Amino acid sequence: MIQEVINVENTGAEKPAVNKNKAKNRASNQAALAMLIELYPQTFSRTNIRPLKVGIQDDLIADEKVAKNKIKRALASYVRAPNYFRAMKLDVERIDLAGKDAGKVTESEAEYAKTQLKDFHQRRRDNQRLQEQTKKDQEKQQRMNSKLEMLLTKKG
Repeated sequence: MIQEVINVENTGAEKPAVNKNKAKNRASNQAALAMLIELYPQTFSRTNIRPLKVGIQDDLIADEKVAKNKIKRALASYVRAPNYFRAMKLDVERIDLAGKDAGKVTESEAEYAKTQLKDFHQRRRDNQRLQEQTKKDQEKQQRMNSKLEMLLTKKG
């Protein structure tokens, strides 16, 4: 009976598996991106991020240096990063695989990037609040369980 009451807060058992898969996917995406950075240093960089040419995925596939699924993973990781959104400013030159100019960022693209960056920061704040609240709830539950256990052992 005591164990049943004490273990009430143990309901999120599936989270570690989800986090493990998420970490695995992130690592795989980063490895694919590292491959693109190595093969195309004039285009891809972790520090000097510039907007990419519209349709660069097709160019990468046609170049046949990297598998299609890795290209998709790497590009998704690259263009969804906050630093990429920061680079997407109005009239900034986009670059192709050779690092040459390949069009400019339009007003709608710049606005979209600005919105995505704002949403990213909001999600981060929301996640932090949720983590803080979860931690407080767990601490509260632990205090209650400890008091309950003390009461039950006192009476027993």
